[in-house]
Amino acid sequence: MSEQQYFKFSNKVVIVPLLAVLSIWSVFLMELRFHVNLNDYGVYPRTLSGLKGIFLSPFIHGSVEHLYNNTIPLAVLTASLFFFYRKIALRVLMWGIFLSGLLTWIIGRPSFHIGASGVIYVLASFIFFKGVFSKYYRLVALSLVVVFIYGSLLWYIFPVKDGISWEGHLGGFISGFILAIFIKAEIPSPKKFDWEKEDYNEEEDEFLQQFDENGNFIGKKDPEDNQNESVRIIYHLKKDPKDKGNEKE
Repeated sequence: MSEQQYFKFSNKVVIVPLLAVLSIWSVFLMELRFHVNLNDYGVYPRTLSGLKGIFLSPFIHGSVEHLYNNTIPLAVLTASLFFFYRKIALRVLMWGIFLSGLLTWIIGRPSFHIGASGVIYVLASFIFFKGVFSKYYRLVALSLVVVFIYGSLLWYIFPVKDGISWEGHLGGFISGFILAIFIKAEIPSPKKFDWEKEDYNEEEDEFLQQFDENGNFIGKKDPEDNQNESVRIIYHLKKDPKDKGNEKE
């Protein structure tokens, strides 16, 4: 598969991030409009009722600041996922929500864990590790961009600040790493130079023809020069054996 076929823009690159952002904002505005609090639908670790939060908690946010901080990373990373890994993007997103929520339910403190930050850590972790594992230059470059922009997120997988679900961040980070290992993605074949091909012939290489056998540069020879070269013809005359008796002393 060529690069053009692999890195192909589709409507999902815009639609999915847009739907994700609209969904979390709609839920928050609904809470404000109807004066309800949906925090009880978050992940509450190690309880049966808390299991529902595995799929519902990413849509619930505690404040405008919390919502705003998650909006841009969610949109950017989701768009990146669906552009560079379009064939497996939906699978990564769904499994990422499930695994990160489940890990939060297992290791979390006894409190309601809410917000889309766990999904953000899934996406950032997956994109980074998958690019590194692929060793493909475009995907490695994407990994470096993620590190440059969102590298500071790494600190928040540790309990460095009160009121933040570091367990959800850690669960997302681990989930992204696991998915990068086990979900296979098609990687475009790298472009090979002529000398990397099996049927490469040095004698037919126009570039190498500009050097002599000692490696000295002699330049490219113009085919017209061969037509202008003078040709020297040497004749060798032989005596006829019949004329031998006619020789005079």
